Amino acid sequence: MMPGRFFLGVGSGEHLNEHIFGEAWPPPETRLEMLEEAIGLIRALWSGESTSHSGAHFRVDEAQIYTLPEAVPPIYVAASGPSAASLAARVGDGLIATSPDADLVGAFRAEGGRRKPRFGQLTVCYDQDPERAERTAHEFWPTAGLKGEGDLKWELKTPELFEQLVANVRREDVAESILCSADPDAHLAGIREFADAGFDHVYVHQVGPRQEEFFRFYEDEVLPKVR
Repeated sequence: MMPGRFFLGVGSGEHLNEHIFGEAWPPPETRLEMLEEAIGLIRALWSGESTSHSGAHFRVDEAQIYTLPEAVPPIYVAASGPSAASLAARVGDGLIATSPDADLVGAFRAEGGRRKPRFGQLTVCYDQDPERAERTAHEFWPTAGLKGEGDLKWELKTPELFEQLVANVRREDVAESILCSADPDAHLAGIREFADAGFDHVYVHQVGPRQEEFFRFYEDEVLPKVR
């Protein structure tokens, strides 16, 4: 449907999304094993051939995809630590990350990802009123203000637990992690951070309802300077 424009992004999952199946939630190292096996199985199915598989985590009996695109999409792997970055390099076609972490990119490159795409996500909240931008970011994305929580966010089971976790997050805490600004130079600096860390693609994630204003701002004031 979108030749050359679509890629499949995968990761090791979140308890919030997966607890509904009623199965035990495995530790991170097991989830990475599952992810690696799943990627291999996806690629086998994308061959278009009848596929049977009996692995450590998944079983498939003579499954087949009958309608395939002319070119199968690449698989990019999300990573927040060196183990996942290594996996992304070994079995993925690219890396996805949400912070300008040069060490993460280094781990990806060291395991064979040097010539593969590296996508970084810059989270922003565009608004001409910076205080309103901070309030919006705090309302819609309070988890950005969590500090020292490690991988806890991936382990929480329900929205109610997230609400409890962010109950004491302040607006200024969120503003430290989300760029709340209408200054094009500030946005360029955010993009440059990812470029300097070794990312060759930057996805800008706009928080809140002002999506049309955000797109116009980037079209008129940010992207011309990037180019």
